[in-house]
Amino acid sequence: MHHANPEDVSYEIERFTWEWDEGPLQGRELAPIPKDTVVRIVDTTLRDGEQTAGVVFSNREKVEIAKLLSDAGVYQIEAGVPAMGGDEKEAISEVVKADVSASIMGWNRAVVSDIQASIDCGLDAVCISVSVSDIHIERKLGKTREWVLDALQRTVDFAKSHGLYVSANMEDASRADIDFLLKFAGKARDSGADRLRFCDTVGFLGPFQAYDRIKLVEDDVGMPIEMHMHNDFGMATANTLAGMHAGARFASVTVNGLGERAGNAALEEVVMALKYIEKHDCGFDTSMIRPLSDCVAKASGRAIPVSKPIVGENIFAHESGVHADGVLKSPEIYEAFSPDEVGGIRQIVIGKHSGGHALRAKFREFGMDLTDPQEAAILEQVRVRAVEVKRPLFDKELMYIYYSVAGPEGHK
Repeated sequence: MHHANPEDVSYEIERFTWEWDEGPLQGRELAPIPKDTVVRIVDTTLRDGEQTAGVVFSNREKVEIAKLLSDAGVYQIEAGVPAMGGDEKEAISEVVKADVSASIMGWNRAVVSDIQASIDCGLDAVCISVSVSDIHIERKLGKTREWVLDALQRTVDFAKSHGLYVSANMEDASRADIDFLLKFAGKARDSGADRLRFCDTVGFLGPFQAYDRIKLVEDDVGMPIEMHMHNDFGMATANTLAGMHAGARFASVTVNGLGERAGNAALEEVVMALKYIEKHDCGFDTSMIRPLSDCVAKASGRAIPVSKPIVGENIFAHESGVHADGVLKSPEIYEAFSPDEVGGIRQIVIGKHSGGHALRAKFREFGMDLTDPQEAAILEQVRVRAVEVKRPLFDKELMYIYYSVAGPEGHK
């Protein structure tokens, strides 16, 4: 088998070509997101994120999170559901009064009284959410497609008459009849809505299907589109990026991927993927990712999984001998970006899979240089002990093994 010289491999991907045996994408080229395109981040941690089963943010926490999001460069913050009234309405009003630079949006049903509740909070933007799939229209609402279009027209008219920015949310768009989806989108445009929100409500799309649907809507309607992807099949971030390639220019996200069921597209994943995979800077301050992630984790009571992309504590932890050796020689060998960029810390972990290079590096952190015999003896005991305790070893455990090998004076 021929192995290409690594120096011959180009990592700058100008375009992709998806070739299907059948279907509308056959032979279609997928061009990069244009460099001069403005991609805007819309964060819904305070609304969809709080709808995670068992999660509740206090008013103070909502304001704190909103300030961090705005400082980081989020374009628009979906602060909650004003029609709930009570503490929810008060919290949204407090976010508005916090005088953050981001636009503040409220979530609404296609009901005039909902829009009025958003106006009462002092919001400058509203999203009006209407079901567009037949399963939702018939089984959830008990209505007809005609009712959906009338409700959209009525509420968009009311919102625009009060000077609000309007996002027309197409709930369950991924399972909607495409002809009706396009009819709804056209109605939203003609009614004066500022953008469409394409909601993959049950995370039912893959990136190929997401691209295809967004391209159809974009080509037919020609108005700004927001990707609001759920993660039921683990593809929310990929679907968001696919939509960007198809013409969407708004990415709906939540910090740490909070959200109902499997959650939403994670802010940190979308922002970093745009920057490093798409080579597209969306104006987000990545140094704010760690403070945001930690703040939301604490407020939500949802610990960050150790292997969570971008923010998990194991993302920059290296144990395998081959990996640790590579990172010690040049971090870029096994790290896609520097941990400093997102407030992470590189760790060389000593355990069952560690090699001599990593072990020597670890002991140099302690100000100690191992001899060849010490390295071999310690590594043997490390592997035995790691299997016994089923984890990497702590520094104290390493020192205990060192002295058991080298003696109290540090030598045999």
